[in-house]
Amino acid sequence: MKKSFLAMLGLAVSLVFTGCGGGDTSSPASNNNATSNAAATIKIGATPVPHSEILEEIKADLKEKNITLEIVEFNDYVQPNIALNDKELDANFFQHEPYLNDFVKEHTEMKIKSAGGVHVEPMGIYSSKIKKLDELPFGATVSIPNDATNGGRALLLLEKAGLITLREGVKEMATVQDIISNNNDLHIQEIEAAQLPRTLDDVDISVINTNFAMNANLNPVNDALFMEDKTSPYVNIIAVRDGDENRPEIKTLMQTLQSEKVKNFINEKYKGAIVPAF
Repeated sequence: MKKSFLAMLGLAVSLVFTGCGGGDTSSPASNNNATSNAAATIKIGATPVPHSEILEEIKADLKEKNITLEIVEFNDYVQPNIALNDKELDANFFQHEPYLNDFVKEHTEMKIKSAGGVHVEPMGIYSSKIKKLDELPFGATVSIPNDATNGGRALLLLEKAGLITLREGVKEMATVQDIISNNNDLHIQEIEAAQLPRTLDDVDISVINTNFAMNANLNPVNDALFMEDKTSPYVNIIAVRDGDENRPEIKTLMQTLQSEKVKNFINEKYKGAIVPAF
């Protein structure tokens, strides 16, 4: 009995030291692999078209990398950034970088930044009353987005279409006060971007962001009277809280979004209405 007890005690001590030795000899690489293989969830806010559609396309790919993508849909340009700042989301996908830069200037307490670009949505001019811009009547009513960057972007597009002239140098920060020539006497109404498609029955033309146009069953390639070209600087981005761009799962999200598969999906599904930006 005494020998048996001593043998058992020796075995127990051996197991304890073996366990400790196993922990001591594990390499940093194996620890990193364990971390990278751990399950993760990314909760991302997005507007329905095309952002949610693009994200749905990569859900299965991320699942294979042990990342669950949870998509929360929004239909405005303010709440997704508030929810991200409040840690209700890990990321959002709805805005271009000029909009984000303007947003954080107005909300200095929010530390949000771009994790990378995905696509461009060329803004377009639409109408339910005319077929060509040269049919636009004198004194026509025009609706544009009421937020600073998209409003300025819309005014630049109206200028490019030859309908107005803006004060030199204002670029994307243009406001209606910067119009120095308005030969058609256009009456410009500033409306929340998401509501612009609903104004088409009440105005002569409307300058609409592509995501909201497509959500209203407008085909930018076929229905727009005039569009931005593919050199537009307004790249739609994945936004995260400052520092989170270095999280492994966010890096994997960006690698998966900026892939040949997603590029082909965008080109085939949207046929020029949405343009890859990578």
